[in-house]
Amino acid sequence: MLVEADADALGPADVAAAIAHAVSARAAAGVSYDLVLLGNDAADTGDFQVGVRLAYLLGRPVVAGIQTVAVADGVATLRGEGPEGTEVYEVGLPAVATVLEGGAAPRYPSVLGRMRAKKAEVERMTWDGTPEGSGREGLTVPEPPPSTVTVLGEGAAAAPALAAVLRELKVVHG
Repeated sequence: MLVEADADALGPADVAAAIAHAVSARAAAGVSYDLVLLGNDAADTGDFQVGVRLAYLLGRPVVAGIQTVAVADGVATLRGEGPEGTEVYEVGLPAVATVLEGGAAPRYPSVLGRMRAKKAEVERMTWDGTPEGSGREGLTVPEPPPSTVTVLGEGAAAAPALAAVLRELKVVHG
């Protein structure tokens, strides 16, 4: 399914809402999804929010950062690497999971599979929600203030001027 929307205007909450709308519309039409898989984060913005927001909107459990998936008897077994080694989660379906890049070796379709894919119809759905955007503020680093240098003198002749500056800064008393 292809959800068509203005990608430049959408933030993570909007993307989650668009996907939730598509999943809910399909469920209302009698087609349900037991497991919704998403990428773990957006490569361009680094957002890790879409999967969690989608799970919240759909009222489903979520497991983030997994690398492999196995589904059997209404349970998804999800594996990922954590600080202590491999972590295994068993989640009842329906659920949402976000997948890390590099967790599984890609399977390439055969020539016959590619020909079938070319003929397959892609369902298109438009999302007509009101985009809220990313909510990010663009920040800039201001130019450093210009620095000035005052030469107090050279050698021993600079000592009285240096002492005066140190007294003015209250580094020394006197």
